[in-house]
Amino acid sequence: MTAAPAPTATSPDSKPTGNPRSRVIVASLVGTSIEFYDFYVYATAAVLVFPTLFFPNEDPTASQLSSFVTFALAFFARPVGSIVFGHFGDRVGRKATLVASLLVMGTATFLIGCLPTFASIGIWAPVLLAVMRFAQGVGLGGEWSGAALLATENAPKGKRGVFGSMPQLGAPIGFLLANGLFIAINAAMPAGADGTPNADFQAWGWRIPFLLSAVLVLVGLYVRFKLVESTVFRGVQESGAVAKVPLGRVFRTSWKALIVGTFGMVATYVLFYFMTTFTLSYGTTGAEAGPLVPKVGLGYSRGEFLTLLMIGVVFFGIFTPIAGWLADRYGRRRTLIPTTIGIALFGLTFQFWFAASTGPITVVTFLIVGLSLMGLTFGPMGALLPELFPTNVRYTGSAIAYNVASILGASLAPTIALALWQPDGTIFLVGLYLTIAAVVTFVALLFVRETKGAGLDEADVAGSPDAAPADVRA
Repeated sequence: MTAAPAPTATSPDSKPTGNPRSRVIVASLVGTSIEFYDFYVYATAAVLVFPTLFFPNEDPTASQLSSFVTFALAFFARPVGSIVFGHFGDRVGRKATLVASLLVMGTATFLIGCLPTFASIGIWAPVLLAVMRFAQGVGLGGEWSGAALLATENAPKGKRGVFGSMPQLGAPIGFLLANGLFIAINAAMPAGADGTPNADFQAWGWRIPFLLSAVLVLVGLYVRFKLVESTVFRGVQESGAVAKVPLGRVFRTSWKALIVGTFGMVATYVLFYFMTTFTLSYGTTGAEAGPLVPKVGLGYSRGEFLTLLMIGVVFFGIFTPIAGWLADRYGRRRTLIPTTIGIALFGLTFQFWFAASTGPITVVTFLIVGLSLMGLTFGPMGALLPELFPTNVRYTGSAIAYNVASILGASLAPTIALALWQPDGTIFLVGLYLTIAAVVTFVALLFVRETKGAGLDEADVAGSPDAAPADVRA
């Protein structure tokens, strides 16, 4: 009796995978929305409350820097998560790994909401905060790549760019959820007229967003348990092509893809964390120098600036799927290269936006422009990075590229921006740093082969920098 042939790996472009399209979209979107919600809750708290609650024995600038250091810890943890979850994602499967990554980060976020502060247990408070932050990073290190693979490996023909933008859309949705909740809490527990933090907010109000993450995690788990593996990965399993050690294999066979994928995302990360974490600090710092205001900012209240920031993030959300559509229509490189040039030019204009006016119209326009560019550069990455790697190391490869880029582009970006921000309020050097990052990304994109239209398993991913030119299909 002749054995049935193993499924072909071209099935994502030609036959059903067992996952309805609506389930794929929801499962890839809900997980990253939850993960980014968790991440942004921490980012916001790192600016608003952690400096005083966990690092109270330092001057204001040092406290803020210490808070940003714990913020950066997660980025250094993300490659650890990409290696661990990538290993199991490429060997065991995407579904189980996605569930595990969500549990890790969700648990860490919930526990941050339970932590005692420095006033209760002294130095152990920031130590425990750092441990939980590291765990958050490990979880996110495995989350994004799995969600991107879920979307792209189940996408219909010619729609990988759009489907790949769905997990990317989780970033603005998570931001809106997290900061919308902070705005509501701030309205219920407003700061004093002189800017003094509300006592209830400092005591327990800041914990609410962290504790509520448990509800969101349960929703994400429910959706992901209903998934089945993609036909592409099942084909690898049935053909016996599963990599025994995905980490070693990806460095041996796809090292060029790792390099261009990593540096191709540096500007994306710098832009995003400048436009959210740094601008929140800059926007809520007093407009006049004083003993407690070592650097001059825009002078907005916490609630006012978060509202303006959320308007900008709406445009981030709008342009993310638009960029996915553009990537399907015109190609990944033709979408990303002009966008990267736009980011470089935008960086040079940072100071000029606020030279004549710091009114809300100027500020919100600045945020809209920057976050629209963010959507245009972030959207196509959900398809491009997975397309650079073969199926049997795709989880590991795309996760490492994505998360190492986070170290280079985002882990220290808020801290560097704080150092480049001049005491008189000048932020030209901050923008120049973004421009330099965009130049680095532009050069990397020049070495990325176009992957639009290539099958996910054609000649070890047609379009990979490691593939021969003849393997590339337009």
